[in-house]
Amino acid sequence: MTGPAASAVVPLRRADALVEQLSRQPWGQVDPSTYETARLVADAPWLPGHPARVAHLLRGQRADGAWGPPEGYALVPTVSAVDALLAELARPGEPAAGLLDAVAGGLRALRGPLARLVLPDTPGADLIVPALVGSIGERLDRLDGGLRHRLPVGRPALPPGVTRERLDRIRAVVAAGADLPAKLAHFVEVLELPAGRLPGAHGTDPLAVGASPAATAAWLAAAGPSDGAAARDFLTGLVRHGGGPVPCPTPITVFERAWVLSALLRAGLPVVPPAVLVESLAVATGRSGIATGAGLPTDADTTAVALDALGRLGRPADPAVLWEYETDEGFCTWPGEDGFSVTTNAHVLDAFARHLRRHPGAGARHRAVPARLAGVLRERQGADGGWRDRWHASPYYATACCVSALVDSGAGPAATDAVAAAVRFVLRTQRPDGSWGRWAGTVEETAYALHVLLAAPWAAAGVTAAIARGYGRLIDPSDGPHPPLWYGKELYRPVAVVGAAVLAATQLASEHLLGVGRELPIREPARVRGAGAPDIQRLEGTCGHC
Repeated sequence: MTGPAASAVVPLRRADALVEQLSRQPWGQVDPSTYETARLVADAPWLPGHPARVAHLLRGQRADGAWGPPEGYALVPTVSAVDALLAELARPGEPAAGLLDAVAGGLRALRGPLARLVLPDTPGADLIVPALVGSIGERLDRLDGGLRHRLPVGRPALPPGVTRERLDRIRAVVAAGADLPAKLAHFVEVLELPAGRLPGAHGTDPLAVGASPAATAAWLAAAGPSDGAAARDFLTGLVRHGGGPVPCPTPITVFERAWVLSALLRAGLPVVPPAVLVESLAVATGRSGIATGAGLPTDADTTAVALDALGRLGRPADPAVLWEYETDEGFCTWPGEDGFSVTTNAHVLDAFARHLRRHPGAGARHRAVPARLAGVLRERQGADGGWRDRWHASPYYATACCVSALVDSGAGPAATDAVAAAVRFVLRTQRPDGSWGRWAGTVEETAYALHVLLAAPWAAAGVTAAIARGYGRLIDPSDGPHPPLWYGKELYRPVAVVGAAVLAATQLASEHLLGVGRELPIREPARVRGAGAPDIQRLEGTCGHC
């Protein structure tokens, strides 16, 4: 088969498979986490797969002694891994081969290059880093003298601008018995909670505390052996499927389903999800919206994208539920957010603009949102024409979200100028091999860059040639494993979400190129595979959205 029909077959087949996988792995598909796996090594050696988790940490250490992505993104996984391996070193028995050398290398990294790096705005980093730097010092003080003598002298220091102030304040509030915001459940492992205590509205037998294996394990350690049957099953299922290492965040049920379905349907791929998937998103139409997954608070970002997916599935709903998140600046991701997200505001803009296209006579408050949020996005556009955001390390994701929202909102000439600047940014930063990427060219970032070029409602000079080069990278990638780029406690990769972005870009790029008379090579688009994503189907009935 050749021609336009052939070009659509592979993306559609892959899209159907991707949607089918959403039901088979209802808690989400996320690569293993160094940070979370290390927390289980330190706090839950009783879980199955403990030796495999230790081995995973030893394999994942970089040549410079650190763990994780470049720049300051290495701080959180490195302090977690060093603390965990020190805990393992202090346990009875012969230490695993290479364990002492790994600890020594990690300590040198923390006292050397990492000590001079700025801590990125990843969630809870200002709690995690001081907590684990303190724990590393305490473990070194308690370590057997013979082992301690073989390690670098001195405790690691906190990186620039990081203090213990917020951590100590929250721990004092916890010790006094006060309630904490639900969002802090994601970081229970560093808060020193008394037995059985949880931030927010968790039951006495939660499934997953804060959508985090580390938080769940820490709660179980405090709760005692007679409590937490569901949480114990959750952790056991994760580690058995992954062979020891665990992902984070998990579960991401609604986030994954909303982003995947929205991306595929926006690209015109006619997927038909099972009714249970659609119903799991319909919770977004409730009074407070919807959460990414079990154990997390509701948020405007997940709610807005779920509303977009529902609208494209023939289940439109009024986005009035998002008023709960409105602020003087725009819309927060959740009430009390420490920061501002342009991608959350872009998704909220999408939701209101889509509603107004169906209901042009909606109330004045609804009608004011597109112009207001278009202004918010334009004000936060970088001088280079791109956007940066607190939920993704790459400017291409944020830029794609903002451009898509501005183009679809019909916000006027000022928005057109902002989109034109974004297109110039993308054209200027394409790599010689046709890819885009912050640190190196990646299939994921190439897909987002193509979304920017394909959303522009004009034929700017060089756009088609850039799309053709980028398309070649999507269907014949030469890069290695996809790096983690999404913000969690450390950078992580939601496999299905990335896969949907790549498939959508492949479909749209092929349509554009065929439309201007370009012949396409008939090759399959890049596969986006996970590394140990959990299949929790056997824990049937435990996922509240499934």
